[in-house]
Amino acid sequence: MIHVSHLTKRYAGRTAVDSISFDVGRGEIVGFLGPNGAGKSTTLRILTCFLSATEGRATVAGHDIFNESIQVRRKVGYMPENVPLYTDMRVIEYLRFRAQIKGLGFRESRRAVSEAMDVCTLNEVSKKLIGTLSKGYRQRVGLADALVNKPELLILDEPTNGLDPNQIRQVRDLIRQLGERHTILISTHILHEVEMTCGRVIIIDRGKIKASDTPQNLVRRLRSAGTVNLEVQAEPELVVAEVSKLPGIASATHTDTRQEWAAIEIRTEANVDVRPELFDLAVKKKWPLRELSRRQASLEDAFVDITHQPADAGKSKS
Repeated sequence: MIHVSHLTKRYAGRTAVDSISFDVGRGEIVGFLGPNGAGKSTTLRILTCFLSATEGRATVAGHDIFNESIQVRRKVGYMPENVPLYTDMRVIEYLRFRAQIKGLGFRESRRAVSEAMDVCTLNEVSKKLIGTLSKGYRQRVGLADALVNKPELLILDEPTNGLDPNQIRQVRDLIRQLGERHTILISTHILHEVEMTCGRVIIIDRGKIKASDTPQNLVRRLRSAGTVNLEVQAEPELVVAEVSKLPGIASATHTDTRQEWAAIEIRTEANVDVRPELFDLAVKKKWPLRELSRRQASLEDAFVDITHQPADAGKSKS
């Protein structure tokens, strides 16, 4: 569906997107992630023909974004981060207006608007002025706008921006439903939602693609240490000293004392599970054990691990 090859975008004095290449297959839901200023929105705007690239090439549904931009726009539904809406129009008026702008005829536009409103559950506010709607409903109007021409590809830039937890859950469920009929490229800062929604993740940092894999594989490849919480009834200093002797332990810290219970946070080396050894140690020392748990790594951990570099990384020594 999307093929990007050595795409580059330069502004005066800086490179926003630096020779990136990636593919998105038909029917995929792909998360496009990166820190602020990494080049996410610039890439999405290039793919939707809102911006031109400096170098490289890209195709959407087989159409070149530079030479066949009209055909590309017909294949793409784009929802930008800050959805531009005409707040003095009613929802149904706005969507019919947008459908006709996108080339749909009178009857076709009414049918398409009705279907988009059903999908985005907008029927109850169809005759309300957009300016009177909540943030959640405005996001739905923007999504219905992206859907109204029945595009093969949906590109969503921060679709849950500013929504409360209930609204985020509703948008997540809607994206899953849309994924049954559309290819979706979604950019968001809510990594937990990406982990639950996307089959694959592309991470961009400083204008370059740093990773492209499933969320599960990215977590599995983590280089960072794991964390184990241990709570036993013993002297904290003694527990820290004994635990630190075990192989695979990077550090052990006494975090809290609850009555006679010592809470120890243990950092382990990468891909090491020391819980069996900790249990054996507690049995050997006859420490009453109240907690032995390992914090599971998440996509957020992988994201931080992949995009984190020292402040002076890349600087040459004088």
